[in-house]
Amino acid sequence: MTTAMTHDLEIATTSALTDHADCSTDPNFSDPFDIGNTKNASHVLLKRWRQAALVLNASRRFRYTLDLRKEEEQEKRRRMIRAHAQVIRVRGISDMLKTNPETGIYGNEDELLKRRNTFGSNTYPVKKGRSFLMFLWEAWQDLTLIILIIAAVASLALGIKTKGLEEGWYDGGSITFAVLLVIFVTAISDYRQSLQFQNLNEEKRNIQLEVIRGGRRDKVSIYDIVVGDVVPLKIGDQVPADGILMNGHSLAIDESSMTGESKIVHKDHKAPFFMSGCKVADGAGTMLVTGVGINTEWGLLMASISEDNGEETPLQVRLNGVATFIGIVGLSVALLVLVVLLARYFTGTSRNADGSVQFVRGTTTVSETIDGVIHIITAAVTIVVVAVPEGLPLAVTLTLAFSMKKMMADKALVRRLSACETMGSATTICSDKTGTLTLNQMTVVEAYVGPKKIDPPEDGSQLHATVSSLLDEGIVQNTAGSVFLSKDGELEISGSPTEKAILQWGVKLGMKFDVVKSESIVLHVSPFNSTKKRGGVALRGRTESKVHIHWKGAAEIILSSCSRYIDVNGSLQSMDKDKDFFKDAIDDMAARTLRCVAIAYRTCETHELPTDEEQLAQWTLPDDDLVLLAIVGIKDPCRPGVRDAVRLCTHAGVKVRMVTGDNVQTAKAIALECGILSPGADTNEPYVIEGKRFRELSDKEREQVVQKISVMGRSSPTDKLLLVQTLRKQGEVVAVTGDGTNDAPALHEADIGLSMGIQGTEVAKESSDIIILDDNFASVVKVVRWGRSVYANIQKFIQFQLTVNVAALVINVVAAVSSGDVPLTTVQLLWVNLIMDTLGALALATEPPTDHLMDRTPVGRREPLVTNIMWRNLIVQAVYQVAVLLVLNFCGISILKLEKDEKAHAYMVKNTVIFNAFVFCQIFNEFNARKPEEINVFSGVTKNHLFVE
Repeated sequence: MTTAMTHDLEIATTSALTDHADCSTDPNFSDPFDIGNTKNASHVLLKRWRQAALVLNASRRFRYTLDLRKEEEQEKRRRMIRAHAQVIRVRGISDMLKTNPETGIYGNEDELLKRRNTFGSNTYPVKKGRSFLMFLWEAWQDLTLIILIIAAVASLALGIKTKGLEEGWYDGGSITFAVLLVIFVTAISDYRQSLQFQNLNEEKRNIQLEVIRGGRRDKVSIYDIVVGDVVPLKIGDQVPADGILMNGHSLAIDESSMTGESKIVHKDHKAPFFMSGCKVADGAGTMLVTGVGINTEWGLLMASISEDNGEETPLQVRLNGVATFIGIVGLSVALLVLVVLLARYFTGTSRNADGSVQFVRGTTTVSETIDGVIHIITAAVTIVVVAVPEGLPLAVTLTLAFSMKKMMADKALVRRLSACETMGSATTICSDKTGTLTLNQMTVVEAYVGPKKIDPPEDGSQLHATVSSLLDEGIVQNTAGSVFLSKDGELEISGSPTEKAILQWGVKLGMKFDVVKSESIVLHVSPFNSTKKRGGVALRGRTESKVHIHWKGAAEIILSSCSRYIDVNGSLQSMDKDKDFFKDAIDDMAARTLRCVAIAYRTCETHELPTDEEQLAQWTLPDDDLVLLAIVGIKDPCRPGVRDAVRLCTHAGVKVRMVTGDNVQTAKAIALECGILSPGADTNEPYVIEGKRFRELSDKEREQVVQKISVMGRSSPTDKLLLVQTLRKQGEVVAVTGDGTNDAPALHEADIGLSMGIQGTEVAKESSDIIILDDNFASVVKVVRWGRSVYANIQKFIQFQLTVNVAALVINVVAAVSSGDVPLTTVQLLWVNLIMDTLGALALATEPPTDHLMDRTPVGRREPLVTNIMWRNLIVQAVYQVAVLLVLNFCGISILKLEKDEKAHAYMVKNTVIFNAFVFCQIFNEFNARKPEEINVFSGVTKNHLFVE
């Protein structure tokens, strides 16, 4: 009895004192007896009045009131039941779907086919693009073509009436045929580009992701996902289908693509459902697929909308402006010609080919007059058709479409058309290190356990059993990777390159992945991300109550949290004396281009853990007073050819900057190896700077140093974004590479965002303009070449088109004003227009990029489309063509010695020669336009088959 009373007294006293201490420091502390609303009062409020004073015999005094301790135990039990219910629910669903929650479905072809037939495939019916008839309908709605069709019909009717069917259909029929041909060629060209864009969109949607099948992690297309698949999810992934949570840690989903709200939704046993098309914002976990394709909300949504290919690039906008201006000039000239020709016709100064006057008042019939006027209107409208350069926007489309197709072969998938042309203006490239400048083939080549260097690093016999056990536990449980047997029975490792390297090292040390994984239970996970640069996990052994918290991450960050280390003999040692040794070891490895990763742990008593499941989910893992287990140096060699690619960029006036999360020393060493830093270059700040240091500078200071920065180490995504914003303020055209979810803001902010196709997350890809499919920096340089090629090809076509316009307009205007007739007829000009707007555009738009493009400096944002060299070429070529054609027009009969022939025949021969000369002038002009800045215009002509054909 006395013992019980003492126990009650102690509990009440301790609680009262503790609560009083807590509450006295709380500014919102109020009277503990003041419970404003007794209905549904919280247990915290009910507890406070009981703990406010010293209570003797507490259990007896409170025997008729609510037993709070029992209530808390019942609440814990309820939570446990809910958690078990979730497990039972998942197991029940997986049993119904004949899926093993651990190893997934078996995944053979028969099983996959059966599941697709039963539940459907993970595809949805894509809305069909516009049909060919729609493109035909759009092509013939050009106002000038409609006028020509009306004129052609009128000319056909009058021709047949005056000359009979046998000869009367020539003019009207020829115009009609030429107009129809122009319409069909334009429609076919537009239709083909539409199909090409559809194929590219299909490529964009074809996401590759991991699934667990037969206990193995396989990479499959999103279209191959079936109901019953177990899919691991990590930061940046897209949820590939509808499903239910199996297990997860700190898993947060961005459901804005489905709900329209930018709120991040946390997934746990209370909210276990996933919607297809959403993105993983944080954490990691696995899901069981329960619905695919059209049976998901995302599938229904995507089936109801069509892909929009109506993007208009900045260059197309500028060219539409140029085309409008030229069109206005052409229209003015056509009106002048119309007025002059009508005036000459009705004043009787226009003559037929035989020399007779075309219009005689009182003699010429109404039918003949209408026929004559229609011929004059047709000639004027044809001048408008030639003058309006419809081919300019078409040339851009052809160039971009051709470039996009060829860039796919060069491992670059264009997501936004405008990026093609903007890349040609890039003045700086901010590149990641890992996987872009390096091969992303990581191996552990150096390891320290305590102050002892393990040589060779995979020799596990040098380690004490305690060290081996702790290392194995830290490597196996604190990873998103996995070790499993492949179909061929060989050991396979999955995960990020860094995780694969550490797992491979563990296996060589003698680690048994499945055995170690089964020996402990994961309580809580703090996933690795690029901001913290470390990841942790809390474990409890199945046979002991002690909890181990393992951390892994950037060596110097983990080292700063360590107070002790464990040596190879398994003894704990103080860090005080040896901390400098470890720092020197990290610097030494970093200077030899090794990525340094530290593995550490600490113990935690069970009673220190949050007992409530919700509190455990929000628990911040302790990261102080750690015990260092090992430091490993991971080698990731530079990509072959990256040094040449960097040198080519520098030669082309594009500065390459390395922005990496790695140690500054590692970044500096890799930059020297890649050629970003030259051997004698200054490697002090600000040329080589740490992200934190750059972040701490004021806006003005950042603007002063940003041009000098070549390498930024230990950078966070925020630092990368700051760098991009500062460079753009300075007028730079910035291209940025990125692969992580947190890189999305920088990719979006940059003029050209380049995401990585292999290591890049879906969030990064969605924010980018171009996806580099092989993660190779050399492919980024190829994109620069293609960007410059797009711009150069457009300039070539502008030069070609303007020359044709000037020559055709001048010859027709001069001839019309001087003789009352136009030597280039409606049909002839339509044929030239057909060649000029389609075939000419195709020939020049498909010129492949040359090394000569990289000898130029980047094209400025506001540099004129028509350069001084182009004006020189254009004027010289136009003057030459006009001179030839005018000489033939006025002296052609005498040059061709046709004075003795009939006038009608002589005029017909002369005009035929003028037309042929005009056509040949355009062919020569096409060759000249190939190389605006070079004398030898024929170099490399045989490499472009479309041009030759």
